[in-house]
Amino acid sequence: MRILKYLFLLLLLSFVAATVFVATQKGDFTVERSLIIPTQRNTVFNYINDLKNWEDFTSWTIDQPETTFSYSVVSAGAGAKYSWSNSNKTGSIRNISTKENDSIAQKMDFDGTETDVTLKFKDTIGGTKVTWKSRGKMSFSMKIYATFNGGAEKIIGSLYEKSLANLNKTLNYELKTFAVTSNGIVKKAGTFYLKQTYSTKTAHIYKNARIIIYKLNTFCKQNNIELNGKPFLLFLAYDSARDVAKVSFCVPIKYQIATSMGSDILVDKLETFEAVKTTLTGDYMHLNKAYVKSKNYINTNKIVVGNQFLKLEILNKSRFEIKNPSKWETEIYIPTIPKVVEIPTTNPIEQETSATAPPKSVQPKAVKEQDLSEF
Repeated sequence: MRILKYLFLLLLLSFVAATVFVATQKGDFTVERSLIIPTQRNTVFNYINDLKNWEDFTSWTIDQPETTFSYSVVSAGAGAKYSWSNSNKTGSIRNISTKENDSIAQKMDFDGTETDVTLKFKDTIGGTKVTWKSRGKMSFSMKIYATFNGGAEKIIGSLYEKSLANLNKTLNYELKTFAVTSNGIVKKAGTFYLKQTYSTKTAHIYKNARIIIYKLNTFCKQNNIELNGKPFLLFLAYDSARDVAKVSFCVPIKYQIATSMGSDILVDKLETFEAVKTTLTGDYMHLNKAYVKSKNYINTNKIVVGNQFLKLEILNKSRFEIKNPSKWETEIYIPTIPKVVEIPTTNPIEQETSATAPPKSVQPKAVKEQDLSEF
């Protein structure tokens, strides 16, 4: 009985000693890791800036298939936030501030341990150097874990190293995998649509599209307006000297409506038109390659381009439904002016003998697009 009593006291003293030891350990930490990623700086920045992409490369969640995620309405830029929860850990990250293509400052809560995080992006030989740094103070439970697992430097440093390696792999596959298909001349069905029109730097077009189209879709839901297909962008003008485009961000609707006077959301109608169609499967960074293919088709076939707008892009499969850029699908339409088919003048006898002959066509035959519900 005495032996059991002494053993109990010994265990109790050991526990108290261990608790005191852990409690008196230095809780402050600074961890930093870097990796050169062979991708353009703006591409790396934009990918990391959108917190919806983090579940695809962060090592503390990627190996936990049961992890659940939640996101703020706007998932990119200052104020964006996401949180996660699984059987092992819970946590959250919030973007405090961003400096485009340069840095992101964040607040992170990792299972009770709060840290100040900075991500810096720098052009270098071979691509973009990403530096991930965190400063914080460990919670008591984190101190216990760190004490028996090599310390905060090893634990957090390992998480960052694995995450940067995953990021490199993701960017190299997801952003560099693409395909461009030339669909020839098609007839695109018209539709009514809601729009907001802005002049914007070309580098900001798809960032703005994410925000504005979300706003338009929310407006439709709140007012029970039936959509008529996928969102699209109408490019109205381009100032090459300032690299600024005038773009209407649009969502198609089934029926014409009237918005209230003074509303910043307007209603318009797109008439049926003939166009050269090209389809891009992949990230928006490859849109220029698709546009070049469209221009080559136009030049090769001596097609006359229309002037109702510069081009139309339908976001057929986008980040609104699919998080993987390699699976995004964008349809590009450049309006054309149909060539007039000349019908030769004939006398009555010639007309009778040639009545069954098919008319001569100069333009490649237009392929009729599907109905309005597929716009």
